[in-house]
Amino acid sequence: MEKIKRFIECLIPVTVCNLKCSYCYITQLRDRDNKLPEFKYDLKTISVALSKKRLGGCSYISICGAGETLIPCEIVGITHSFLMNGHFVNLTTNGTQTERFIQLMDTSLDNRSRLHFAFSLHYLELLNKNLLDVFFENIKRIRKAGCSFVVQINMCDEYIPYLDKIREICIKEVGAPPQVAATRNERTSPVELLTALSKKEYSELGKKFDSPLFNFTLKNFMVKRKEYCYAGKWSGVLNLATGEMRRCYSDTSPQNIFEDVSKPIIFKAIGRSCGSDFCVNSSHFMSLGIIPFLKPLLMVNLETGKVLIGTLQKCRNFFLEN
Repeated sequence: MEKIKRFIECLIPVTVCNLKCSYCYITQLRDRDNKLPEFKYDLKTISVALSKKRLGGCSYISICGAGETLIPCEIVGITHSFLMNGHFVNLTTNGTQTERFIQLMDTSLDNRSRLHFAFSLHYLELLNKNLLDVFFENIKRIRKAGCSFVVQINMCDEYIPYLDKIREICIKEVGAPPQVAATRNERTSPVELLTALSKKEYSELGKKFDSPLFNFTLKNFMVKRKEYCYAGKWSGVLNLATGEMRRCYSDTSPQNIFEDVSKPIIFKAIGRSCGSDFCVNSSHFMSLGIIPFLKPLLMVNLETGKVLIGTLQKCRNFFLEN
């Protein structure tokens, strides 16, 4: 398999969502204006801007919306273009947009084998809206089509009475318990865990799921990184609607990589000048190895492009040979 060169975190500024979870950071910040994104550049420009040649090789591109990622109709063409460029693509989704899944599967088996889904199981909202069956049917749909996936839940206090039930239903429907994401309180400064429990009590709940994602995130939560970080050199945070790319979430000087696709992208490491109190998305960036000597965790198996269902696979450092 071709070596993966870079990781690009792509954000879509969509705040529309058919669910309304209390722990969602858009809900917390009262920023839900239910607007679809306005893409300033056409599909061809986006495709050329993120070609293998311009990125220096095959890349792992993760796409996530502030609302539901799959609601904008443009997501299908964008995803297919990245796959046809030879990249690996991850889509984060609440799993309810059946028509989008059907459209996304309308591509070659080779492309589907490089398409990964992070299914966020928003249990109570799905249950209340009678969408739980739809959620698991769509997982079965993409699994049958040859895609890989992971199921994850947000650890929050309102789920405490249902944790055993959530574990059981995931084992029944997909064969493994879900991964667990730690949930932040976005309204506090400094940022805290969104829970009335102590960190120890919160951690004990997560241990029930034996989740490497949860363990990794908690280990690095609110820990200031002082090591040399290759974010910006080996990775980037890109707004797909505007073309503005930052080296990481703390970078305040973005470059527009869509404006003139004939120009090279400037890849420059953050190094030791990170402005964040801690890595705000360590489960993507640090887990992929942008701080080389830290032990990485990886959703995608670099040898096959697949994921162990319901778990994170320990692999070689994602960027070690860059």
